[in-house]
Amino acid sequence: MNKILLHIEGLVVLALSIYFYAYLQFSWFAFFILLLAPDFSALGYLKNNKVGSILYNLFHTYSFPAAIIFFGVLVDSHIFLMIGLIWAAHIGMDRMLGYGLKYPTKFQDTHLNRI
Repeated sequence: MNKILLHIEGLVVLALSIYFYAYLQFSWFAFFILLLAPDFSALGYLKNNKVGSILYNLFHTYSFPAAIIFFGVLVDSHIFLMIGLIWAAHIGMDRMLGYGLKYPTKFQDTHLNRI
């Protein structure tokens, strides 16, 4: 049941991010170009599993995009809002598909399950 709730949570975050992105009429070209950008953090796995998991988890936690969105609202910056929404959409998409935060053992070991 917990795993299903985490997948649904990811779907909700993805849907809300896309809704607000569309509502603010941001560029869909930028959305699709930047949507997979957080996955470049997986390049840390070229060094080793520990570095890879740390970098991946830093770029796949909701804390940073939430802070960027908050800052974007605070200073009325469309760039920050756009980046934060794309980043949150990426994390929501990953959670919806079953990709979770990584353990330092192997890339396939996540907090959601083994992929």
